[in-house]
Amino acid sequence: MASASSTSARSLFVESKMRLADKVQVNVNNIASLARQIQRGSKSSEILMQSAKNFAQQEHSLENAENNLEKLALITSHLECQLSSVDRSSAKLEDVTEQVRAMQR
Repeated sequence: MASASSTSARSLFVESKMRLADKVQVNVNNIASLARQIQRGSKSSEILMQSAKNFAQQEHSLENAENNLEKLALITSHLECQLSSVDRSSAKLEDVTEQVRAMQR
């Protein structure tokens, strides 16, 4: 009889252990499901992805703006050279005009 009750106790222990393992597994699955629902509800991954895309677009825009500023600096330099040339030419033109007037008198 002692062996029958010990077998029964072992069987009961094994069965309790199995039920406990099943309950733990169910609880772990429920926690994982809850975490997924919270993440979906917060839409944090979508917001993070959109922020990363916006940041990448801003970087590209800044590079374009920097290139445009460099081109504008070059154009400004060329315009200054042309202005200097026009100033020199207009000064020479005044001299030539005076000389022509002097010759006409």
